[in-house]
Formats: sequence, structure tokens, C-alpha cells
Amino acid sequence: MKPGGGPARTGGMTTSGPERTVNMPRVNLPSPNRRVWLGVLAALLVAWVLSQGVRVIPAGFVGVVFSSFSGVKPDVLQEGIHFVVPFVDHVNLYDARLQEVTLAHDSPNANDAEGAIRARSKEGLDITADVTVQFRIDRAKAAILHKELGRNYVQTVIRPQVRSKVRDAIGQFSAADIISTQRQAVEASITTSLRDVFSRNNLVLDSVLLRELRIPDSIAKAIEQKQAAEQQVAVERNRLQQSSISAQRAVVEAQGAAKAAVEQAKGEAQALSLRGKALRENPQLIQLTVAEKLAPTIQTVMLPSGGNFLLDLKSLGSAGTAATTTAAPATDKTAP
Repeated sequence: MKPGGGPARTGGMTTSGPERTVNMPRVNLPSPNRRVWLGVLAALLVAWVLSQGVRVIPAGFVGVVFSSFSGVKPDVLQEGIHFVVPFVDHVNLYDARLQEVTLAHDSPNANDAEGAIRARSKEGLDITADVTVQFRIDRAKAAILHKELGRNYVQTVIRPQVRSKVRDAIGQFSAADIISTQRQAVEASITTSLRDVFSRNNLVLDSVLLRELRIPDSIAKAIEQKQAAEQQVAVERNRLQQSSISAQRAVVEAQGAAKAAVEQAKGEAQALSLRGKALRENPQLIQLTVAEKLAPTIQTVMLPSGGNFLLDLKSLGSAGTAATTTAAPATDKTAP
């Protein structure tokens, strides 16, 4: 310490009593260019803002643009890259691929509201139906769908309408027809009514599939017995028809044979008449006929020169032989 009690300084360090204060040397760094930094920041900000205006619509989807100033825009964004106004336009994606809704007793989370459809047939019998509906949204009208229904259109339109139309269609048919011959007719009725409802709500119905129709077991047995009895009656009716057809065939065949016999008799009579007429006009035909009947046991020659008679060649042959035998000895006597 210096005289006078002041602190002592040693080089660049100052000490005072028990505490020591150290003064480090200062280093002067060159100051950065503020304009460069501001330019970089501005470029990054612009790039970020522009990136907020780029929207990519995935395959199978459509985009509906909602503007904070004008509301829902009518133009629908299709698949690909699109540019919108950042922080003003908001893009809502809608799945435009084929979708399905299933109402069945074995579907996940099935309950009274979401499970199979319970309906009544024409005669008032309980019928439970498992139905699957396949559909898609109308791409061109996705903006109207977003404005009128929103994303919850399955719950607000599809499920309640499917239940209602299935019940209406089943009520038009009897239980026996529904589970046997009219299943396709029920599907067609449901499809026709749902297609109109879907079209009004900017949806496209693809198909309606009746997966299963169930009725009480007792009623099913009664229907089966009734159908079996009807089939037996049909078999007997077919047998009677076949017997009737066989009898009719026999009658037709007998009538044909009788007509053939009559025609044959008429032909024979006409032939006899013509033959008699020919014999009357040509008497020589009688001898020709007799000769044909006698041949070949009797040899005859017909000589029509003066009259009508038959000459027995065998008798002439026998007479000629006898004459030759008698004349032979006379000839021998006169021989020298």
C-alpha cells in the first residue's frame, strides 16, 4: 500500500484489503451489417408467408376453400398443388373415393341407433335387416355439400335416410316373399328411393346391399312348410298336366290313325273301281290276270286271233310226246 492508506495498484490489477477486483482487457469486435441481416430476415418471412398459401390436394380428395372475407368459394380444388391467399383462405379436404356405411347387428359399436334395421313386413311380422350402402360425394358439388351439410353428412343424412327407406321398402312385401323370391325387388325399391335422396344432398349412390334378412324362427318354419306344400301341389299339378297332355296325344294319334285308315280305304276303293272299269273296257286283262295267277306252275299261251281261250302248253307237250312214241315203230317198218 501506498503511504496514506490508499489501495495499492500492481500492473493492471487493483487490490483493496481482503477483496480483489480484476479488470479484464476489452476486445473491440467489428459490428455486423444490419442491412444484410434485415434482408435475410425479410426473405425468410416472405418464404414462410408464401408457404402458407401452398396447398396440396391428395389423390382421391377434393378441396373446398373457405375465405374469411367471402365465405365458401364455389370452385372446388382437385388433386394437385394449389395456391391460396395465406391466412385468409382455409382449405377443407373431402374424401371423394367410394365409401360405405353398414348398419348391422355385428357391426362395431352396434347399438339401438347404429345396429341392424328393424322393420315390419306387409302382414306386420318383425324383420331385421343388415344393410350396406356404398356411395361417394359429388366432386363438382363438394362446395355446396360443405356449405349445407358439412363433414358430418353421414350422421345427419345417410344413416337416418337409409333406415327410413329400408323400413318403407320392407313394408311393401310379405315376409315369405322377402326371404324367398322378392329379395332383389326389395333392393331395387330401396335403391330407387335412396338415389333420389342422395342426389338432393349432393351425394352419389353406388349400390345398396341387403346382407341379411332375419325373421323369427317359428314364422320361418311356418313359411317353409307352406312353401313345401305349395311345391308339392305344383308337382301334382304338373303330373296332371302331363297326364292330360298324354291323353290328348293318344286321342290325336287315334284320330290320325282313323283318318289314315279312311283315306287308305278310299284309296283302295278308288283303285278297285278303276280296276273294274279297266277290266270292263279290256276283257283281255282278265285272261292276263288269270295267267299271272297260274304262273309259274302252269304254262299257258293266250291266242287272241279268233277268240278268247287259253292253251295249256303242258297238255300239248304230253300229246306231242305220245304221238312221237306211237309213230316211231311205223317208221322202222318202212325202212329198207
